[in-house]
Amino acid sequence: MTRIIQVASTPAVLSTSTVMTTSNWWDHFTARMGIRRGEHRVTPGLYKIGSPTAESPVFVTANYSLSFDALRTSIKGLDAFILVLDTHGVNVWCAAGKHTFSTRELVRRIKAVNLNNIVSHRRIILPQLGAPGVAAHEVKRETGFIVEYGPVRAADLPEYLKTHQATSEMREVKFTLKDRLVLVPVEVTASWLPALIAIGLGFIIGDLPYALAVIVAYICGTALFPVLLPWLPGKDFSIKGAFLGLLAAIPFVLSVALQHPEWSWYRQAGQSIGYILAITASVAYISLNFTGATTFTSRTGVRKEIFTYIRPMAVAFILGNLSLVVFAFVK
Repeated sequence: MTRIIQVASTPAVLSTSTVMTTSNWWDHFTARMGIRRGEHRVTPGLYKIGSPTAESPVFVTANYSLSFDALRTSIKGLDAFILVLDTHGVNVWCAAGKHTFSTRELVRRIKAVNLNNIVSHRRIILPQLGAPGVAAHEVKRETGFIVEYGPVRAADLPEYLKTHQATSEMREVKFTLKDRLVLVPVEVTASWLPALIAIGLGFIIGDLPYALAVIVAYICGTALFPVLLPWLPGKDFSIKGAFLGLLAAIPFVLSVALQHPEWSWYRQAGQSIGYILAITASVAYISLNFTGATTFTSRTGVRKEIFTYIRPMAVAFILGNLSLVVFAFVK
């Protein structure tokens, strides 16, 4: 339970703990499921953990609740201050790219809480992933505080604080299988209804094979793609997704010839091309959604990929579905 205290003549300082409550865990669960997106946030301002003094360290984070919780639970047993910036409920890395975890917001927040009256030192510790949004020299010029960039992961802070020197391991941004799997529920929650409609339409138009094709494309894009991401060929997510979609289309292409040997060659070819185009484009599009949630691409890289591949995807998807519909009835 967060409570408010008053420190001298400064604005109120919020008190928090390093313990995760049932409410916190539920907040994490709903965030990971993509439920109430944008509402997972804490109040910006200055927080204290334990009984900090004027010499205690000051950490900076975003007001995204998962970022805040990752920081506070990683410094268990430490007396410290946490300065929370208003990033509109967005995590540090994304907020740095969106310019909400920024020099301007950091300077404004330092002045708003009168941090210079609370601590005697002039050093604040920021997460490394916030560096793209903060100009350290401007912060020092405006506030007198020196910006120190800590490790990528908050969990490394206890070790980092022993020397205030980050090892190469601490500076490395990883994207493990566990990190990738965390993204799956959000994507499923956001797309299950359109997928269900598409499955129904596929069944109406082409019976079980078409419905099954939609299901396979959906599973490949939302679940298999993040799992196989490091091993799929290509640099762009769209190309990786297209490759996975092409592999997923192969069984459907083979089934056309095996299940319908009586069909004319052009009808078989039309159906096969339709499966290839529709499934490949669908998986590539869903895969593209992961670009902004990974460490593989920058903000400019995401924009470039979107503008490069969206139109070809749309054309392939439309042509593929037209081919499937037309050659489903052509004798």
